[in-house]
Amino acid sequence: MTGPRAESTWPTIIQGGMGVGVSGWRLAKAVAVAGQLGVVSGVALNTLIARRLQLGDPGGHIRRALASFPYADVSKQILDRYFVESGIDPGEPFRSTPRLSLHPSRRATDLVIAANFVEVFLAKEGHDGLVGVNYLEKLQMATPAATYGAMLAGVDYVLVGAGIPAELPALLDALAAGHTGEVSVDVLGAGAARFTVAVRPEPISGAKVELHRPKFLAIVASHVLASYLARDARTRPDGFVVEGPVAGGHNAPPRGPPSFDEEGQPVYGPRDVVDLENMAVLGLPYWLAGACASPELLAQARKVGAAGIQVGSAFALCEESGFDASLKRALIEGALSGTLHIRTDPLASPTGFPFKVADLPGTVAVPEVYAQRQRVCDEFLLQVPYSKPSGEIGYRCPAEPFSAYVRKGGKMEDTTGRCCLCNGLIAAIGLGQRRRGGAIEPPFVTIGQDLSFLPRLVGAGRDTYRAADVVAYLLQGVGDPGDDPRGPRRRAGTMTTTRLFDDYAMDDWSASL
Repeated sequence: MTGPRAESTWPTIIQGGMGVGVSGWRLAKAVAVAGQLGVVSGVALNTLIARRLQLGDPGGHIRRALASFPYADVSKQILDRYFVESGIDPGEPFRSTPRLSLHPSRRATDLVIAANFVEVFLAKEGHDGLVGVNYLEKLQMATPAATYGAMLAGVDYVLVGAGIPAELPALLDALAAGHTGEVSVDVLGAGAARFTVAVRPEPISGAKVELHRPKFLAIVASHVLASYLARDARTRPDGFVVEGPVAGGHNAPPRGPPSFDEEGQPVYGPRDVVDLENMAVLGLPYWLAGACASPELLAQARKVGAAGIQVGSAFALCEESGFDASLKRALIEGALSGTLHIRTDPLASPTGFPFKVADLPGTVAVPEVYAQRQRVCDEFLLQVPYSKPSGEIGYRCPAEPFSAYVRKGGKMEDTTGRCCLCNGLIAAIGLGQRRRGGAIEPPFVTIGQDLSFLPRLVGAGRDTYRAADVVAYLLQGVGDPGDDPRGPRRRAGTMTTTRLFDDYAMDDWSASL
């Protein structure tokens, strides 16, 4: 069987691209400097850059990056619109950003392009390590502009999950060649009609744009999807991240008829176990993700042919992550004391995907906080287009006000339990919108269910740790599978990448390798 680690430059560790701003440029830079793949989250960067500028851009980082953005007129327009020298007054609402749509304004597109450039530029600044960007396939209307901005900054990897990212290879090829890049956008009720959103590379100082084509990694939860993507050159990625259902954020729904446990969590079964022999047959590198944050599991993953692991939660709780400091502290203390409860909520995300929720006081996960929050939709990231009876296109989200959603043709039952991830995740990094009367949007926190790494990273008088500590911890005693003259060991059959079932212990996971 051909081994997937034919290229020596593949990273051993991929830092997950988490949340909105949790995997920010500081975290990605720290991981890249430590010799692994640092990844920024590419979600809602247009909102983040606008709000940070309105807070005065502490440290001048955004302005420094915008000074290197190749379209100086766009940089000036963004600064003129959003930068406030001394920061807006406490309690003053943040100025809104233009929404994306099937036909976005030039101002909306330019802000997305610039914001992604800024985040990747800052992550890559001052070193020659690898930096990637993570997108959600569900956010199709942002993808072309966001990808173009990241490529302008020289991003090395693009990772995409939460859907079937079949059009990403063609998008990257087109943009790298200086051509218009586009992706299809799903429009509810439109039948077979195809809708697209596109971005066209613009000349810079009269010269044609020349962009490096980054590697593309598809985030998948099954070998079936991986096989589908790999079978055609037009959809084939450069590799895969195989993510299990205990990972934070969005999870793939279980395959087969839905089943739920006593807490209302979706139950995963044998059909959700990834067949790594089939993954290896594809001949592409892959990384295992979800409860893999230990040197022992990294070594085991490499022995069965994986290039390495993707790790999220261990990096999400380190000093460089973008989590609000008080939330980070609460997560660490709760995990160490055994009081932190993390569940898989099948309803919370407007996307319909299961979503990991940390039940922390003061967050939207608490029923009283959820009930008291004013139901408002003003970030629009997860609004999806739908076809009106007139043939026009509208936009709706099941987390928006009930009356608005129903008026737009949505079903009332689809709104049950839905949370505004846009506002909640932005609030989790300390940039929540300020509302009338002094209220601030409550945060919504997601994290992986396995935090067993914490006692090995904190303790002995320490209550915090850095990204470099995570990298050093994971690489303890790990050798290159190529050092073994027999080559990487593989085992026929199937293996779970995570603690797939509640009673599936980590020892059993390791033994199955």
